[in-house]
Amino acid sequence: MHSAKIQVPFLDLKAHHDPIRAEIMSAMNEVIDVNAFAGGPFVAKFEEAYAQYCDTKFCVGVGNGTDSLWFSLLALGIGPGDEVITPPMTFMATAEAITYAGAKPVFVDIDSKTYTIDAKTIEAAITPRTKAILPVHLFGQSADMDPILALAKKYKLVVIEDAAQAQGTLYKGRKAGSLGHAGSFSFYPGKNLGAWGEAGAVTTNDPALREALQMFREHGQKKKYYHDVVGWNGRMDGLQGAVLSVKLKYLDQANNGRRRAAARYNQLLNGTPGVILPSEADYGRHIYHVYAVRVSQRDAVLKQLAERGIAAGIHYPVPVHLQNAYANLGYKRGDFPISEACGETFLSLPMYPELTDQQIDIVVAGLKSSLATLTGVTA
Repeated sequence: MHSAKIQVPFLDLKAHHDPIRAEIMSAMNEVIDVNAFAGGPFVAKFEEAYAQYCDTKFCVGVGNGTDSLWFSLLALGIGPGDEVITPPMTFMATAEAITYAGAKPVFVDIDSKTYTIDAKTIEAAITPRTKAILPVHLFGQSADMDPILALAKKYKLVVIEDAAQAQGTLYKGRKAGSLGHAGSFSFYPGKNLGAWGEAGAVTTNDPALREALQMFREHGQKKKYYHDVVGWNGRMDGLQGAVLSVKLKYLDQANNGRRRAAARYNQLLNGTPGVILPSEADYGRHIYHVYAVRVSQRDAVLKQLAERGIAAGIHYPVPVHLQNAYANLGYKRGDFPISEACGETFLSLPMYPELTDQQIDIVVAGLKSSLATLTGVTA
């Protein structure tokens, strides 16, 4: 069967960028005029603005979100022989960064409602080798940070927030990225705050950590050609700094657009048999980077939606502990049942700030119709 004409895309970056395109092009022209391409003043300007946005003292711009995790671990002294506790329901980069720092990821399961790390399972996983907890603010919802920070204090651990999907997320009124020792962000183009290419950042209130991060992204040098540590090339591009400075001004408006779309989905899908809706924890403000429902026969539903011209997605079908890349850790199916069940049932519906009511109605009708066809149960 030929794929249907796309009625509703999964993401529409064109709709997102067209209204501000001239403003972004003007900002990029400023960078070109002074040839400040690798790091430099346009990155510094964004760092200052983003630190202010996140209510942190400092922000260090880097090449991508994976760099931001890796450099955070390195700068906090995490290395060979150390263990870092994190959930397996996340993008691979969370665990990769731990591995590349020389440490070992130790997984604990997620909460069945928030899909973030289950704080109640962390203490049992702590060993004398544990040095850090790396909670993931999955899909734009904050992990429950207070119990995590309390455990970190009790066991003298550092906390690095994986806030790659959480630009503007709130926890008890505080911004994601301002709660732990470091907050790691990705500005991959599809993120709520997306660059026009690859970019990332780390937020922190610790001046020593900021200095260490600046060295790691710059080949370990404070002064050119004088290398205090073995670093890496992890600078943010000047062009990306300029793009992000423009887009940051519109972030809250864009997040509100996502929340509006999520509210409409919730209203129209509420009570639909066979659908578990995402829930917003009472402690925070969800920014819906991803709007993931849970359905049985997920792959069949996905196919039926595609045939109706509705582009849905899956985040993430195989939890990290079951990835071939981590077979050496010795985890097996059944170890983290909530993450595994979510991996089999998560279905990400189209979500972006410009999503219209009409488009949402098409998605909802398509989903209900697909479920009815597959299960024989109608709402």
